Amino acid sequence: MRTMAIVRRVFKQMLRDKRTLALMFLAPLLIMTLMYFLFQNNTTQVASLGVHHVDQSVVNVIDTKNVTIHHYDSSQARKMIKQHDLDGYLTQKNGQLTITYSNSNPTNTSLIKASLQSGLVKLKMKTLVTVTKKQRAALESQQAALKKLTAAQTQATVTKLKTAIAQAQARGDQATAEKLQKQLKQATATTSSSTQSAKATSYTTKSHYIYGSSDSTFFENFLPAFLGFFVFFFVFLISGVSLLNERTTGTLSRLLATPIRRSEIIMGYLISYGGFAIIQTVLTVVFTITVFKIHLVGSIWLVFLTNLLLALVALTLGIFISTFANSEFQMIQFIPLIVVPQIFFAGLVPVDGMASWLQAIAHIMPLYYGANALTAVVTKGAGLGDIGVNLLILVGFMVVLTMLNIVGMKRYRKV
Repeated sequence: MRTMAIVRRVFKQMLRDKRTLALMFLAPLLIMTLMYFLFQNNTTQVASLGVHHVDQSVVNVIDTKNVTIHHYDSSQARKMIKQHDLDGYLTQKNGQLTITYSNSNPTNTSLIKASLQSGLVKLKMKTLVTVTKKQRAALESQQAALKKLTAAQTQATVTKLKTAIAQAQARGDQATAEKLQKQLKQATATTSSSTQSAKATSYTTKSHYIYGSSDSTFFENFLPAFLGFFVFFFVFLISGVSLLNERTTGTLSRLLATPIRRSEIIMGYLISYGGFAIIQTVLTVVFTITVFKIHLVGSIWLVFLTNLLLALVALTLGIFISTFANSEFQMIQFIPLIVVPQIFFAGLVPVDGMASWLQAIAHIMPLYYGANALTAVVTKGAGLGDIGVNLLILVGFMVVLTMLNIVGMKRYRKV
């Protein structure tokens, strides 16, 4: 009976909490729907490949459905890849093909590899077929000429032997006539000729990687995005739960009863929690670089700066979302709605290949800009000017959320 009493109490409590019920039942459905549209997208992924002085026959056999080809006059692969944001750069010297991969996007690297390899196989088979046809035509021509020559030589020999036999018989030299008749039966003419065969052009390939290597794993290639995500996630969670705890225990109400301004309260939270966010960011970045030995192409200071801005955005977002939660349980339930979708738009699924409405959603996600900046710095060696727009947008998110937090704090001030 006591157990049933507890069951009834929990059910009543849950049924009264409409927000918890909505988060519990609707949040999984929303996430599953988002995943459906993300992974059911039929848009073809296309990689960009630059070429320089490559035989047209090679260019023609590369699969242009999955690879967009651009022609350039420079042989400096690394410079051209960075300047034009290419996934690969192909150059040729005699029969040596040299392919340089950016390798910042493993999917595009695989597309170029597969297209180039299959193209070279097709080209080799096509060349062998052409050579075989030429050799066959040349051989048939030589056989016809040889047959004609042999027939002419045989006819001349037969005529000569017949004449000699007739002369021997006229002289009564029967032995010589019989000998000549045997030669007449065995008369053949053989001619040897050399056949000149065409040689198929053979290409060899050599690969270089700007970021990582041919043995790079999925985790290594997406580590910059994961780094930003974990910084964002834990700062969001800790800041939201901490402020919620102050509100539910009455600390925030007592603080608002003082003459202190709402903006000062918010700035105090940002500075205090921001200090811990800085420490967490430094530890996470240093741990990632030293333990996982991430191959860093760009500046480590830009990695720190980007992660710090992500942490500050997560801090302001966590404070803002906590105002909509009445318990820590509800705060945790906001994670599938606010945080989980961020990782889908952080580079795990190429945003350029998504439907237009999904791309619009990606552009309102802070982690989209943070992951783009981190990936550009780590894998492409981007500088501050290259990622400046992404960083400014993160600053914009932080400013807007801070203003919303100041306005939202008004609802808790009773005096």
